[in-house]
Amino acid sequence: MFWKKKRVGLALGGGGARGLAHIGVFKVLEKEEIPVDLIAGTSIGALVGGAYAAGSSSEELQKKAEAYLNSDEFRSSTIRAFEAAHAKGEISLAHKIETYLRNHFYMIQAMFKPGILSNEDFQATIDYFIPDIQIEETRIPFRAVATDLMTGEEITFSDGSLRQAVLASCAVPGAIMPLKEGERLLSDGGIICRVPSSVARQEGADIVIAVVVDRGIGSEELRNVMDVYLRVSEIMGERLKRFELAAADVVILPEVGKTHWTSFSQALNLIDEGEKAAREKLDDIRRLMPGIKNRFRLKKIQTSHKA
Repeated sequence: MFWKKKRVGLALGGGGARGLAHIGVFKVLEKEEIPVDLIAGTSIGALVGGAYAAGSSSEELQKKAEAYLNSDEFRSSTIRAFEAAHAKGEISLAHKIETYLRNHFYMIQAMFKPGILSNEDFQATIDYFIPDIQIEETRIPFRAVATDLMTGEEITFSDGSLRQAVLASCAVPGAIMPLKEGERLLSDGGIICRVPSSVARQEGADIVIAVVVDRGIGSEELRNVMDVYLRVSEIMGERLKRFELAAADVVILPEVGKTHWTSFSQALNLIDEGEKAAREKLDDIRRLMPGIKNRFRLKKIQTSHKA
């Protein structure tokens, strides 16, 4: 019986460091020979997805991530300072004083600039993972999602510089300065599109696999104005996410727990969680793809004959 090949689209959500779990999802899809015909990414999903779409394998991405996180450049970076400021557990008095001073320095900066980290500072991170090519040149069709702060519109990049598109999508509000592009002021795609399932569908995916790496609504005590503001943002984000997931056929949910968005030192654990969560959804994916199911059956028959 002949069957029409269905286009598989991945919708990779945002969540800062938690998005390293996307690498684990790619590892499973590669090993199980499940084709990926389209990738749409928001924020860290755009960074990992863009690198993969451009030609990096999951193994190469993991090695690159490990090398970068162990580099002097990352250890002295503002992002690493963010992680240290949110680290849990006992720390020395000297570390507490350093963290206090850093936090107040960043707070003062935030009063006078639209982002603590400039585009130029964050560009080095983008350049490390993303090649200097056009989106049209990626091995797998790719879309990055950003938000225009001037109009509130969702912006989907389908052409132009891959690095610029990923930079715009990753510009976390407050942490990274918005990217000025003509009349647009571009920021994190997660503001308006937490998981770009609808984008993958609109771009022609017959089967949409969404990967969610945010924490959902927290359970921490609301002690001050900032805690309340953050909780309100989480509630709004959760509503947006549910809307997006309605456009997905399979939802992969890595167990990221309460991992903070700056906790890049948890890279290996996060990648493992992505791999585990993707394996749990393999049967659901195969049920949607009869051709894949038949290929797995054929492989099992061939293996048994060889034995």
